[in-house]
Amino acid sequence: MTPSPNKKNNGELNNENSKLKKSPYHFGEKLRQVREHKGYTLKVVAQKAGVSESLVSQIERNHVSPAIDTLLTLADVLDINLEFLFEEYRKERPVQIIRAAERPSVHEEETTYEELAKPSSAEHDNSSIEAYIIKIPAGSHTHRGSFGHIGQEFGIITKGTAKLNYGTKEYFLEEGDSASFSAGAPHSLENVGNGDLEAIWVVTPAERFVK
Repeated sequence: MTPSPNKKNNGELNNENSKLKKSPYHFGEKLRQVREHKGYTLKVVAQKAGVSESLVSQIERNHVSPAIDTLLTLADVLDINLEFLFEEYRKERPVQIIRAAERPSVHEEETTYEELAKPSSAEHDNSSIEAYIIKIPAGSHTHRGSFGHIGQEFGIITKGTAKLNYGTKEYFLEEGDSASFSAGAPHSLENVGNGDLEAIWVVTPAERFVK
């Protein structure tokens, strides 16, 4: 027996609704406000967007969280500026300032690390990043990377002459030279000059200044 169109539509609607979840956001009021201002019915908007009338109604009442493509389609049908739609969800992205005289520092024997940028994400997050100035006196070298660790490193020599020991290879770096590498291989930075060595170093994920 062939199911009636209404039963089929109800089945599709139930299936559609089962995939939806209660919306933690409130786009609905804006969608309804613009729709009514333009004089569109729910049916007209639904047909133009290619979705069910019931779905549009539930979105307007914030009963469901629409897929992003559905939301963008509705915004296009209603000619809504996305800035207007998302303006209250724009997060503040604080700028972190570290004053020169207030840089946190850590010491590793004779080597000093002065923090330039705080880790950008949560502790031990693989997307975190940190930056610091390394200060190494003549004849000394870094230690922590001697066994390798996860992540990537980038550095530029700002003063002095350095030797980058990376795995079984050696690279000599002068002022202005830079190096980038996977931190998985054993590595260390050594001051092979007569004066102090300084370098700006960036590491991801953060590890040295994570508390």
